[in-house]
This record gives sequence, C-alpha cells and structure tokens, in this order.
Amino acid sequence: MSRIGKLPINIPAGVTVKAEGNVVTVKGPKGEMTQTVDPSIKVNISDAEITFEIDEKNDTVETKQKQAFHGLYRSLINNMVVGVSVGYKKELELVGVGYRVSNQGNLLDFALGYTHPIMIQLPSEIKVETKSERNQNPLIILESCNKQLLGQVCAKIRSFRKPEPYKGKGVLFVGEQIRRKSGKSAGAK
Repeated sequence: MSRIGKLPINIPAGVTVKAEGNVVTVKGPKGEMTQTVDPSIKVNISDAEITFEIDEKNDTVETKQKQAFHGLYRSLINNMVVGVSVGYKKELELVGVGYRVSNQGNLLDFALGYTHPIMIQLPSEIKVETKSERNQNPLIILESCNKQLLGQVCAKIRSFRKPEPYKGKGVLFVGEQIRRKSGKSAGAK
C-alpha cells in the first residue's frame, strides 16, 4: 500500500464530492473538476472525508501498478479538492532591461528582447493579472483551480525566455534563486 494513498482527504465546507462509477466529481466555490479513476482503486466518500482502497479482486492490473495508482489518484483528487476550495496561485517576474508584459483579458503580450512581440492566449480557466510598476520587474499573477493546467501554462511562459546563469535575466518565479556563474574572464587567472 502507498503511504500517501492511505491518508484520508478532509472535505472542507462548501465542497461536494460525488463518485459515479470510475468518475469523481468535485464542486466548490472556485469551480468544478472531474477525474477518471482506474477500476483497481475504490473511492469511499463519507460525510467529511474521502478514502482510497486497492481493489484486490480486480486482476486487470498487477500489484505494483495498483500501489502506484493508490497514491496517484489520492494526490490528484486532493489537488482537486484544494483547487475548488482555495485555488492555486503562481507569480512570475520578468527580469531584464526592456522586458514587458501586458494583458487584454486572457491574451498576454510579451516584449522579451526578440525582434517581435510574443502573444499567447490563455485558457478560460486561468485568471491573469499583470503589474508593471516603475523601478520594479513586471509581474504576471496567474490563478486557477486546476493545478496541472496552471503549472503547464507557467512552464510555457517560462520557455519564452528561460533564466540564464550569467546575468540572471529571463522569466522567473517570484522568490526563485538563480545559481549564478562567473564569466570566462573571471575564471581564467
């Protein structure tokens, strides 16, 4: 059995969880999400918590895979419960001279030192806000109830200009420390 899979998930107030067959639906104040669960895992929903069990009768999947699914689906459904009740938030900052970002709804427009602007249309599940203050790095604040989608969008935005170790320029998460390298002139003595 998985140590993570054994842990129960507490259902906060205002969140409803339903399991119909292999599909688990979670509704809350921030949105609604669904997840298909493998038949080798049983989902038990009581009034205040969700527990997961490995179905020993189901022989379609081998034991090691069942144990892996046990922890996986517990984590996925826990992320859904947290997402629809509290939500997830990520902040990115643009470090570099002339780097700018602006948004019109869910359309982001970047100026990252290339000859052309970069535009990206974000999914409707993500709320975006941009801040550009004088003498501060531009910020992008992304919020969503879907942790996986939010991480995917952040990775895509980061890929436009990855942080580089010599000058520390690029798209970074707020508070991220870049491991700096000295240039070739500092190393040749």
